[in-house]
Amino acid sequence: MGRTGLRKAGLHNTGKDERRIHLWSVLRRIAPVTALLSLTVMPFTMLRAAPPVRFAGALSGLVLDSFGKPQPGAIVSLFNQQERLLQRSYTDISGNFSFGELLPDLYSIQVSRVSFVPAARDHVQVRPGMRSLLEVSLSKMFSSIQVVSTVPVPGGIMSDDWKWTLRADSSLRPILRLLPTASPSTDPADVAALSGRTAVFHDSSALLKISATDTALTDASADEADLGTQFAFATSVYGNNRVRVSGDLGYTAATGQPAAAIRTTYSRTLAGDTPSVSVTMRQMNAATRVGQISAGTAGENSLPTLRTLSLSVRDKTRLNEAATLEYGSELDTITFLDRLQYFSPWAKLTYALPHGQLDLIFTSGNARPGLDARAPRVTADDDGLQNELAAVAMMPRLSEMNGHIKVQRGDDYEIGYSDVLGGIELRASGYHQYISNATLMIANPDPALFSGDLLPSMFSSSALFDAGNISTSGYTLSATRNITPNHQFTVAYGTLGVMIPGAGMAIFPNAESLREAITTSTRQAVTYRSSGTVKHLGTRYAVSYQSADLKSAVPMASFSTQPDRVEPGLNVAIRQPIPFFTGALGHLEATAEIRNILAQGYLPLSLTDGKQILVVNTPRVFRGGLAFVF
Repeated sequence: MGRTGLRKAGLHNTGKDERRIHLWSVLRRIAPVTALLSLTVMPFTMLRAAPPVRFAGALSGLVLDSFGKPQPGAIVSLFNQQERLLQRSYTDISGNFSFGELLPDLYSIQVSRVSFVPAARDHVQVRPGMRSLLEVSLSKMFSSIQVVSTVPVPGGIMSDDWKWTLRADSSLRPILRLLPTASPSTDPADVAALSGRTAVFHDSSALLKISATDTALTDASADEADLGTQFAFATSVYGNNRVRVSGDLGYTAATGQPAAAIRTTYSRTLAGDTPSVSVTMRQMNAATRVGQISAGTAGENSLPTLRTLSLSVRDKTRLNEAATLEYGSELDTITFLDRLQYFSPWAKLTYALPHGQLDLIFTSGNARPGLDARAPRVTADDDGLQNELAAVAMMPRLSEMNGHIKVQRGDDYEIGYSDVLGGIELRASGYHQYISNATLMIANPDPALFSGDLLPSMFSSSALFDAGNISTSGYTLSATRNITPNHQFTVAYGTLGVMIPGAGMAIFPNAESLREAITTSTRQAVTYRSSGTVKHLGTRYAVSYQSADLKSAVPMASFSTQPDRVEPGLNVAIRQPIPFFTGALGHLEATAEIRNILAQGYLPLSLTDGKQILVVNTPRVFRGGLAFVF
């Protein structure tokens, strides 16, 4: 290559070097700017990659009946503070429902299901990143909604990461190590969580009722005691153990002597079932009047104190996916003139059909009108406390025959089928019952009437008479529909067992003649029932009327467990919340109840000596009182 060629090649290489040097200098100048941009953009890229923090809350709940059975298919409506419907859902097969992505605010919840009174609750708070848990209890008479707890929503602004600090080595938590006995919260559940064990007592609730009853004519009921002051308390002990204590205290109107009844129930949750055992004790005095002293006793004050002791057990077993068996028994001991002991078993088989439900029920001994969870009730079920008060108030129906104490017992066989068609619950049921020592209540009897066969009442000037053994059968057809989410209406048609005097039979002034004259029959009956809640006032009501021809008949004692066989006549029950002290732990309610307002089912009987007696098995009763729920 010549000199000229070498020069050209050198010039060419020199140009490449100069371009490399220029590029390197440019990169050196922009490198700081690039690094600064990377540091600026990288946090935003990381923020976009991280999962977003959820500031919305949620609302979930479980819908049960008064016996703790989940209720699938219930309608759950969510409203805002302006009462505008936001969402509507249905409970699943386990009775659960949930509303998610809710803005923090106050909401209203309404839950309705055919054959139950709708439940409603206002001012349910939803907090950011938290889930409010509700427990809905549906019943035939009064339903309720309670806020159980509030837990963090997954991915919310709160998490459970702090709990790992408590589980870490003590050297990693020096503040807690300095105060080993201190707790950040005084709540029993929080104390239990920090201490690593279950609190001894928690989830406690209480109920106190003060009532007055107008019983100038007859008892409030032949087998129901209302002494004026009732209380109930429930608490959980070491987790799944539940203890309820209830009582009824006061003075009997007929004697002015103190009377008391107390009941304790222990239950434990095992695999979804809750077996329980209860012990009930009662003590009271009967009125003593001339002519009504028992045969074989002497003196006007010779009637001893009535004492009863009852031991009952209850359990439930799921036989398969479709069949559930509830069963139990009660052993009673009565000391009053004589000493009686008797055993009362019962069982209920529920079978879920492809369309509808079939119930087979058997009871023996004591009547159990509350065995069906949908049975109409006058009071609400607050954590099961109202059921406990109803149980402690149930008295054995006693009578007297030839100077010896007898107790009314019955064998009841029932079959029922129910289904929901087009929003209407249809139900058909049939029953057969046999009652031994059936009791008649005679209002204000003559003091010399039926000496040794008429037992003075515990609560009024009436007396109880043993009419012997009776038997009857019948059926009921009913339809229930929710008129609005807060109101429902039921109509039923069927037969009613009654006791009537035999046609053309003369009744002599002695006990055997009256027993021979009384026989059994049936009457056609139509029942109308409406119940619901006045939302803005919070008033809960239940009104029923049963129309039947009772001009010459008195209704028999009912051993029914079905929901549609209510008492004859017009019956009204009202519960009205009353404003209480702001910030108080509980709330106050006024209650009013009127049974058989029209005084239907009163049976006058004429004796051959010209005297008359009035048989009243369903007396007219006025009740009112205050209930404190804590």
